[in-house]
Amino acid sequence: MTDLPLSVLIPARNEADNLPYLLDEVCRALDGADIQFEMLVVSDGSSDNSLQVLTDYAAREPRLRVYHHQHSAGQSTSIWQAGWQARGTWLATLDGDGQNDPADLPAMFERVQKGDITLLAGYRHKRNDSEIKRVSSRIANAVRSRLLKDDTPDTGCGIKVFEREAFLRLPYFNHMHRFLPALIRAQGGTTLSWPVNHRARQAGSSNYGTLDRLMAGLLDLGGVMWLAHRSRLPAPLKPLSGADTDRDAHSHQEP
Repeated sequence: MTDLPLSVLIPARNEADNLPYLLDEVCRALDGADIQFEMLVVSDGSSDNSLQVLTDYAAREPRLRVYHHQHSAGQSTSIWQAGWQARGTWLATLDGDGQNDPADLPAMFERVQKGDITLLAGYRHKRNDSEIKRVSSRIANAVRSRLLKDDTPDTGCGIKVFEREAFLRLPYFNHMHRFLPALIRAQGGTTLSWPVNHRARQAGSSNYGTLDRLMAGLLDLGGVMWLAHRSRLPAPLKPLSGADTDRDAHSHQEP
């Protein structure tokens, strides 16, 4: 059931030092814009005190729901499962390390309300990362964009806003979060990139190795290209005599 405008999904692994500040920022940004929302954080196999930090925060903030993987299942699984639990018509994603700026969310949410965009993808035009991360990201984005033609300069950016209904129709696979614009387009949706702020990590360390991330992304490209090529929108089903016209008129939207 969707009874909220927006659900904010935050996958996090060993981010106990960053999460309280990030959640505070989400609340300030969305409360300041008078947007009703909820927050869902998935602690993905964290071995620090993330669960205690999140439990304490949820005790004073009823809009936070906390989930936990005993062992790390990955960022895509965390987002996918949180999306199924969410009550928002729209979903927003943020990385748990605090490098995405929640202050960008109100403007992004306002943009998708115009009704012509299925997914709005953040674009880190001034990225606060090491040189090797920036170079590897440029390589991966250039290869991906050329092969998938997704017209998205920074698909790895963690901050995105997209329709929950469209997201839940997508095929699930590991690392799918890196290819959401291409997957949404393959299903007939529309995407747009949006310049966002990007901040330096204040605490903790990255859960990804730069080379590992680059190689995984490149290896996944073949599968995503196959999915995009094979995806077809269902043909509209026209009601005839005795059909439930109200139901059938919308049957082409169902997965």
